[in-house]
Amino acid sequence: MDLYSIKTVKELLRGNNTAPDKLLGQNFLLEKRVTVKILRASELSLKDTVLEIGPGIGTLTRELAQASKKVVAVEKDPAMVEILRETVKDLSNVQIIEGDILSLPRVRRGKLTLGKDKYKVVANLPYYITSPVIRMFLEAERKPELMVFMVQKEVAQRICAKPPNMNLLALSVQFYAEPKIISFVRKSAFWPQPKVDSAILKIVPKREVPPMGSDLFFHIVKAGFKQPRKQLGNNLSHGLKLSRQEVETWLRQGGISPTQRAETLSVSDWVVLTKSFPKT
Repeated sequence: MDLYSIKTVKELLRGNNTAPDKLLGQNFLLEKRVTVKILRASELSLKDTVLEIGPGIGTLTRELAQASKKVVAVEKDPAMVEILRETVKDLSNVQIIEGDILSLPRVRRGKLTLGKDKYKVVANLPYYITSPVIRMFLEAERKPELMVFMVQKEVAQRICAKPPNMNLLALSVQFYAEPKIISFVRKSAFWPQPKVDSAILKIVPKREVPPMGSDLFFHIVKAGFKQPRKQLGNNLSHGLKLSRQEVETWLRQGGISPTQRAETLSVSDWVVLTKSFPKT
């Protein structure tokens, strides 16, 4: 069964009385070379456990299973679950879980068994859950060794941004991890064809996160980005309830000008500001 064939995909969907769900971001991959790039980025070995999010009909699932010890595939759509059970029935190392990945803690207490092994995450993420899924794993008690996601091209570029083009999403990822774009993927590589191109994004969690409270870090960052076109001194003064003089002294101690804008600061700049925050 060629799962990269549009004819096969349509037959599987028709046979289960279903169709691609736009709300779930269901676009089926038709190019194996893209899968090869995902596998290479995942750095899999036969000792690895892989958590796959949104396996769909199992195109990538089969490849992951052949390259790893175990694949735990979490699929939200009941119709896709039925198709997946058929397309991977010959593989004994695939565990299928029906459920929403954003409810992972609840699913884990039930049927999800990653054991105590280290694990890796691979997924084709629709736009609306990209940010919450990435942050969920980066803030998890048991973080994955690495994550490889297929996401919208623009989202991947925002996550990997550097000064002077930083943004809240980039900071929320780069505080915890090192993101890297592996490759861009044309929209023609999918059926139905999405409106935009995609990117293969690799995220490797840092071994050590800066020794401070993440709540305070993001509280300061969000204040700085409150009105992106305004100068940093104004945003921080209003957002953190500090006098202009306090903010200017604080910023200059960190080697930052009050007239800079938030997008010009790096993660390390925000870390310095958090450590020297006047109200700590």
